Amino acid sequence: MIRDMMGRIYRNFKGEILVLPGRTLALLVGLAIFIAPLLTRDIYILRIITLTSIFAVFAASWDLLSGFVGQLNLGHALFFGVAAYTSAMLNLYLKLPPLLTIPLGAIAAVAAGLAIGIPCLRLKGQYLSLATLAFPIILKGVVYIFKQYTGGELGVSGISRLAGSRLAECYIALLLGVSLCLLIWKITDSKLGLIFHAIREDEIAARASGINTTAYKLLAFCLSGLFAGIAGGFYAHYMRLAGPSMLDVMLSFQAIIWTIFGGIATVYGAVTGVVILFPLMEVMRAFPEIRMLFFAVTIVIVLRFMPEGVAPWFLDRVEKECPRCKERNAFTRRNCRVCRTLLIAGKEVSAGTEGQTGHPTD
Repeated sequence: MIRDMMGRIYRNFKGEILVLPGRTLALLVGLAIFIAPLLTRDIYILRIITLTSIFAVFAASWDLLSGFVGQLNLGHALFFGVAAYTSAMLNLYLKLPPLLTIPLGAIAAVAAGLAIGIPCLRLKGQYLSLATLAFPIILKGVVYIFKQYTGGELGVSGISRLAGSRLAECYIALLLGVSLCLLIWKITDSKLGLIFHAIREDEIAARASGINTTAYKLLAFCLSGLFAGIAGGFYAHYMRLAGPSMLDVMLSFQAIIWTIFGGIATVYGAVTGVVILFPLMEVMRAFPEIRMLFFAVTIVIVLRFMPEGVAPWFLDRVEKECPRCKERNAFTRRNCRVCRTLLIAGKEVSAGTEGQTGHPTD
């Protein structure tokens, strides 16, 4: 029985993961990242891996709202900062453990999503974007006013660590990052994701089809806030600090840059953007004079030659889509792995007539 189960798992793994170059590469990169902490005890490298995992969730949560639903949020740092401050203050003043403060911080971020969504969903386009940009600036002002509780410019410090060692914290962050990014991807790949797509493409048509677009957009704000809030609470306990920088406009723009660099409305593109750019910019700290220039030039080059993002650009070259069933196939295949359609320069040739083309099957 166990042997049959293992055989079934291997066949599913081979048929769903190893059959496509993009998924195979993602698996290898993921394994390399999971193995890397065991090969080093350098605190700085462990820090980079941990923060990459946290920011991958943060970027994917922005992609869920702005990429899939089309609600461009320029103040996404609000969710991150609200959760970070909530988690830090609950831990510092009420002595609650991180296991409780992080979920409570995420709930506070969901409440922030409702606070933004209810008044702002009456706005459209650039007006909505500007309204979302104002909220983290307002909250930063509140932080400065009530500095006896929030610490003002210094922030809230001295909160509890997540685990007893940096290695344990690194693996907790990796597991949390992978789990949450897969959950976000699963949401976008479900029926709910189809509704989000419909709202983004044509909200009027979606409303005419009977979809309560206002309710679904509000749900998207809450889901985005939930995932960004988990990342924010985790970040606060990892850094043992919650400060005004977590509400900064640049943090919101970082999520946008990471996502567009990797590939918007894909989830894996947002993760790819963080995995490439965040460690790269950490390495460039050794060259502070040219660090930001290098960053800007890299972004411009990618947007010029890969306008859809790095991940879609790469997948378009190692995989091809079947014109009949729309399944992805490795670029080396001549026939679709599902419907056996002959793949010739994007043309559809049925399996029954492929013998007339003179091309052999796989």
